[in-house]
Amino acid sequence: MVEFDDIYVSWRAGQGKVRQIVGVLHKHADGKFTFTYDKQGVEEARKDGFSPYTEFSNVDLTYNGNVLDIFAQRLMKSERSDIQSFYDFWEIETQRQHDKYYLLAHTQGLLPTDNFEFLADYNPVEGLHFLTDLANLSNLHLPAGTVVAGDEVTYKRESQNKLDSKAVKVFKGEKEIGFIKKIHCHLFYKPGAENLKLTVKAVDQNGSIKRIFLKVSKGS
Repeated sequence: MVEFDDIYVSWRAGQGKVRQIVGVLHKHADGKFTFTYDKQGVEEARKDGFSPYTEFSNVDLTYNGNVLDIFAQRLMKSERSDIQSFYDFWEIETQRQHDKYYLLAHTQGLLPTDNFEFLADYNPVEGLHFLTDLANLSNLHLPAGTVVAGDEVTYKRESQNKLDSKAVKVFKGEKEIGFIKKIHCHLFYKPGAENLKLTVKAVDQNGSIKRIFLKVSKGS
């Protein structure tokens, strides 16, 4: 079993808005890549003002060739002086620092200039670890200090959730602190994912909590 399968491309209009899955980046057995839009997701996203990715403007096409290189332009340049801090935060293994597909999955391709996210469909392999930031914080209004880096938190699967049949709610003690976001939550429903560990990696807060990054890991 591989660590993750496809990488799904998510888009939302802004903080607090619903994420829509608008496409998928697929790695084939021969090591080549294709990108295809999810037409239903695109139609929903267009209601919130979505425009296709600049280099992939036709949502009816399947793109191949240099698609990974184009998406990898979102990654921090390896020659930057602060690149090691970037690798350390995302816990990128040394031997994977030149693997663009791995980096895109593990850093989510996040940029401050747009609202795309690249969400890997992880599998419960031994030694798995990745970071994810919690959804639904805009509705919870958690006061600063509710959680701190190093806290171990728990989760509950909510398969009856009307918005997502693979919803996973996260708790600090008895207090709800958010949901595992789309695609990443699928892991929690896969056979072999029963002993996942969730630890707070970092918290962005200023009066109230704006963002919570969790480390999800699977040991023996």
